[in-house]
Amino acid sequence: MRWKGAADAHERAIYSLICSRDGIKAREVASELGLPRKLVNQYLYDSPFISDLCFRDEEYRWYGTIRQDFPHAGIELFSGWYGSVAQLLEQPEDAWLQELERGCERIGRNLNDTRGLIHSFLDTHATMCTLFQELLGFGVDCREWEVSFELRIRRARRIRIYTDVLAISPLYAFPLEFKMKDAIEQEEVQQAAKYAPYLEVVLGPHIDVVPALVLTGAHDLFCHRRLEKDTAEIPVASGDMLFNVFDEYLGYLQ
Repeated sequence: MRWKGAADAHERAIYSLICSRDGIKAREVASELGLPRKLVNQYLYDSPFISDLCFRDEEYRWYGTIRQDFPHAGIELFSGWYGSVAQLLEQPEDAWLQELERGCERIGRNLNDTRGLIHSFLDTHATMCTLFQELLGFGVDCREWEVSFELRIRRARRIRIYTDVLAISPLYAFPLEFKMKDAIEQEEVQQAAKYAPYLEVVLGPHIDVVPALVLTGAHDLFCHRRLEKDTAEIPVASGDMLFNVFDEYLGYLQ
């Protein structure tokens, strides 16, 4: 699934090159991409993604805060909890929750509604652990996949990306919006897909971004809902059917 509108082709290419290197100068960017140096400089200083998620050292080399390698080093700076699937499954629930709460405080995630929020955190954790155990049971080696809970990329001025859970495999990224409900609401379908175009730029051209809405109060639910004013559709699944979202793209039941 490819998303449009977050950045033009030049911005994507320049940003991706910066985030794939251990420091690169403007003239090197221009040379490698075959672009005029003046145009490259315009993007380096005016692009929202580069301005907000890249930095320059004293030797005028540019670096990306989030690398476009696997794993995507730097995502942990914006996550309440970040680690591999193996680490998630090995960590006791209470230890995971304590680490998530500390991480949320670090990234500025509001924890005022503690009672309801903690309940939703635990609900999401249980759903994701069940999903990954199912994937492993089907022979999908997902142990080294990246998992981010409560991703909040908002340190910057112009780029805002929020998602409850982000699961990243070498080819696909699944930003998941969780609701403890049993009915589909169009507003929440839109919310689930809202940041997909931005995540696609951040994660890089080799990753397809597949957003989904997860309704943990529902059962035996798996369907697709069209976005407003768009031909694109996104998956909607109950927690017990979430594996269908991943199977649709990974094909592990075939």
